[in-house]
Amino acid sequence: MSIAPLPEHDPLLDLRLERFVDLSPAQVWAAWTDPRHLPHWFTPRPWTVSDCEIDLRPGGRFHTLMHGPEGEVFPNTGCFLEVVPERRLVWTDALRPGWRPSEKPFMTGVIDLQPEGSGTRYVAMALHRDEASCQQHAAMGFEQGWGAALDQLVAYMKALPR
Repeated sequence: MSIAPLPEHDPLLDLRLERFVDLSPAQVWAAWTDPRHLPHWFTPRPWTVSDCEIDLRPGGRFHTLMHGPEGEVFPNTGCFLEVVPERRLVWTDALRPGWRPSEKPFMTGVIDLQPEGSGTRYVAMALHRDEASCQQHAAMGFEQGWGAALDQLVAYMKALPR
């Protein structure tokens, strides 16, 4: 199967996290695409996810309801743009389910999974419409937060019975 190359990284508009993880692409894919798994790791602790809806198809709904330690509540609803099982997941909040434009777009997310030895080369990108949005996301702690969530994903998936 041939898939499009990753978007070229623009340091003014994009944030990127790349790591090797000691999980198969199938395990990482399951963590990202099964609504039973995602709430266990998706937000860096002490944040939590109380609701997750995944309609895994282009135009399908991707929704999470995140809660912060000080009572913050962040609903996030968007749609999937690209779904390539065990290889690539792309979603955006610029569009709502069914390709409907959203009112306040913030980012498009890309998760790319490449088999590597006994594990996976994991690349996560957050693409922003302008420099201000990218800087805002960086200031929110993108690298630390998405890195902590990835660590939680790995620990959670490794703890599941095989």
